[in-house]
Amino acid sequence: LLNPKDINRAGGEKMAQRIPQEVIETVRSQTNIVEVIGQYVQLKKSGKNYLGLCPFHEERTPSFSVAEDKQIFHCFGCGKGGNVFTFLQELEGLSFPEAVVKVADFEQIPLEDQWRQRTIAVQNPESATGKLIAAHEKAAEIYHHMLLHTKAGQPALEYLQSRGLSLELIEEFNIGFAPNERSFLQQVFKNESISNELLERSGLFVTHDDGRMSDRFYQRVMFPLRNSQGQTIGFSGRWLAPEKGQEKDQPKYLNSPETELFNKRQVLFNLDKARSDIRKNGEILLFEGFMDVIAAWQAGIKTGLASMGTSLTAQQIQQMEKLTKELVFCYDGDNAGFEATNRGIELLRQNSRLALSVVVVPEKLDPDEYLRKYGEASFQELVAHGRETVFTFKSRYLKQGKNLDNEKDKIEYLEELLVELSRVVSPIEQDMYLSQLSTEFQIGRETIQKQLRDLRRTNQQNRQEPQESQHTQVTRQETARKKRPLTQVEKAEQILLYRAFKEVSVRNILKEREFQFIHDAYAEVYFLFDAYVSQHYEFNLAEFLDFLQDENLRRLVVEIEYLPVAEESSPREIQDLLDVISKSGLADEITLKKQMQQEARRTGNKQLELELTIEIINLTKQLKQAK
Repeated sequence: LLNPKDINRAGGEKMAQRIPQEVIETVRSQTNIVEVIGQYVQLKKSGKNYLGLCPFHEERTPSFSVAEDKQIFHCFGCGKGGNVFTFLQELEGLSFPEAVVKVADFEQIPLEDQWRQRTIAVQNPESATGKLIAAHEKAAEIYHHMLLHTKAGQPALEYLQSRGLSLELIEEFNIGFAPNERSFLQQVFKNESISNELLERSGLFVTHDDGRMSDRFYQRVMFPLRNSQGQTIGFSGRWLAPEKGQEKDQPKYLNSPETELFNKRQVLFNLDKARSDIRKNGEILLFEGFMDVIAAWQAGIKTGLASMGTSLTAQQIQQMEKLTKELVFCYDGDNAGFEATNRGIELLRQNSRLALSVVVVPEKLDPDEYLRKYGEASFQELVAHGRETVFTFKSRYLKQGKNLDNEKDKIEYLEELLVELSRVVSPIEQDMYLSQLSTEFQIGRETIQKQLRDLRRTNQQNRQEPQESQHTQVTRQETARKKRPLTQVEKAEQILLYRAFKEVSVRNILKEREFQFIHDAYAEVYFLFDAYVSQHYEFNLAEFLDFLQDENLRRLVVEIEYLPVAEESSPREIQDLLDVISKSGLADEITLKKQMQQEARRTGNKQLELELTIEIINLTKQLKQAK
């Protein structure tokens, strides 16, 4: 075995060359893991820990735990676990130095520019993904320059300013302009170290039948689309006619195609910028378009998101659920927006537990138009106090196409409305609507209540048999397969390691006895733990997780840290644990000797058979004495 003092931290030798250990420890010591993970997961205090929905697998019941005192996280469902750096590495695919810098940014811990620059250098720019992201960042930079600093971009800049966008806002969202030239971007990439094959995969170009490539985006105002790390992975371009009368047969908005970077089913516009405000305010404002999100941002409302011009997807809903419990629809006020809001409500009812409400924009305006017509203060007032419940929205929606002076239409409307009322959870809210319906339609409360009770009973039965998605079923099955009950010996090994992590006296006992763990995983954890404590004055769990090389060992250590055991050990407990493990080792050795004895008997080796018999007798005596 290696000398523990010669072992380097996992990935840490190269890491330390980039960011010094003291810098890493400064960031770690000044960071609260709850605050960082709280930017991504809605956490609720549960005892001394925090619980939330796991961001690494699909689930409806929280199994993701964050221990503030230990500065670690652990999911009891999928088994993921680690410290604050591990969390960002796992969730966003960051390298260790990138995670350190991102945590420092979250906590506003100043870092020297040299460490930031070196972090940029370790993003592996030579990988295909690195080059594709770099290509998009380059394109965004060029488009932005074209908008602000060229004559060709002047009409586009005037258009945006006429829509109420300030220069500061254009800078904030890095909005750009793709000129009316199909080889413009090609010229930009001529001297870049990126192959034609990668350029074709980027989605920035269109490949023709004869093999020629031309720019996908031209004569369009360009909105960069970013992933959760804020990296540009695609674009949405709004057509801008070169001159009046030259409209051409062009789609108003053109998005990047599906690529290895960009999947419109997973992207929510502005999620990277809005995440912290969503967590702070406890709600998401969902808009139909990018311009609505951007205009709302300028008005000081920074919790706005928009899907990619399509209905919400399961992936987008899952992302939103991990950030908040409340979603507010703020779609366009016209008939199309009215229908889109209803579709959104139905989709979320079936696939989400988000609490829903609706902002109805007056005069059939879209949010951006309302802002420009009535100003920021009026829009802020509308968003804050102009909301209606789902039931109120549905009561207006279900009236469409019905003549309530007609008895048949009226009965049909009431029956549909009672179905909606049966879905209202709040008893106070339900009773209020019940009184309103009784008064408006002159029907006795008892009659409405009876039908409502029947509907609620049906709803209750349906809720008792929830339909899990295929993905959820597969995830649960996989988790169940991976988790097997621990043997008595494994439990003892875990508890003994837990005590060794916490108590110097236990470490001393293990050293004095030259104790050996039975199972390889626990033996390896103990060996690395011994290596760690030989180099440090005291044991720091969060730092030890970085020291470990293997992800499975990290998970095992986090699992051990979550064991429900008493805070302090007793001499009897430690002795019992040692006995259980020692007896298991002796029992395994006796089994092995008996197998060897049988083989010696089969081959006629009398001398070896006699020697093994004596060893088995001695081991059996030791096993009986080990109590």
